[in-house]
Amino acid sequence: MGPFNNINTLIIDMDGVLWHGDQPIPGLVEFFQTLRERQIRFILATNNASQTAGQYVNKLARMGVTVDSGEILTSAMATALYLAQRTDPASTRVFVIGEKGATEPLVQQGFTLTGLYEVDAPGGNGSKKGADYVVCGMDRELTWHKLATAALNINAGAIFIGTNPDTSLPTELGFTHGNGAILAALQAATGVAPIIIGKPEPLMYQQALSLLGVDPSETMAIGDRLETDILGAVRANIRSLMVLTGVSSEEDLKTSDYQPDWVMPDIRAITEALRGF
Repeated sequence: MGPFNNINTLIIDMDGVLWHGDQPIPGLVEFFQTLRERQIRFILATNNASQTAGQYVNKLARMGVTVDSGEILTSAMATALYLAQRTDPASTRVFVIGEKGATEPLVQQGFTLTGLYEVDAPGGNGSKKGADYVVCGMDRELTWHKLATAALNINAGAIFIGTNPDTSLPTELGFTHGNGAILAALQAATGVAPIIIGKPEPLMYQQALSLLGVDPSETMAIGDRLETDILGAVRANIRSLMVLTGVSSEEDLKTSDYQPDWVMPDIRAITEALRGF
């Protein structure tokens, strides 16, 4: 692994990189202090769609770190932007499985959100009640009724969007199911595969680069998960660094068809490397 040559901006994952649940990973404050001191700009780009940008700002503040909401990009924010660029929000209806982090960006873009069992009648009779899109993000209040409404809309022709495909989520208690598990249930029920917006698709990285106004050649992506963070960076032609505090391990690297440019144990090691270049 070589030095961080020509790295001026970072795209940083959060779960498993900066914290486990509500437990910050050691060295968090010093890491961000170094970024500010070195004037290294960044976007915190997470596949986790459950929280809003404002909630992430507050979470980091509780951990002793100050960031601006403009330095945060969630897969839900990326999804809302993606849809707004492809349809007229004012005339588009969306059913959402997800928390405030998933619904707020869609409302801000002007979409109409539909409720439980607002679905079109079979055969298309009557006025439009159902959704044009079903957007599925992590939902800690998931119910059978939400799944049923999503399935009914997808079966009626709504386009199925997944904010992210992560099948697991690192927490302070260990690994639990992620949004990918919910997507799998809906795909099994409907036979329809979702369009994925978050990593490993390159779209979110491309949006982050646009927000930063930089070229991929001067940017490094930092993540903990090979099949999303690192693969997404490869697809977006961005150099990447994998930390070993999250999902993927050094053993996983041995069987992977793609590799990060750097592997480090944690953000403390990244801080030391940044201070040395």
